[in-house]
Amino acid sequence: MSNRGMENEHDTNRRLTDLEIKASFTEDLLEQLDRIIVRQQQQIDSLIREIGYLRQSSAEGGASVPRNPREEMPPHF
Repeated sequence: MSNRGMENEHDTNRRLTDLEIKASFTEDLLEQLDRIIVRQQQQIDSLIREIGYLRQSSAEGGASVPRNPREEMPPHF
């Protein structure tokens, strides 16, 4: 095999190895992002449930007790 052919084969092997490394890092990153998305969706679902609970308790409790805005003012006023 000529010297030029050996260089092309070496270059091709190096490029293939580089692509395999990049693919490996990409797979790892994709798995990390997938875990983050799952965790964020769980947090969103939890917050949606909490907002629903707060709306329900506010609607139930707010209608029976008249509110006085002066009583809600912070003590430094």
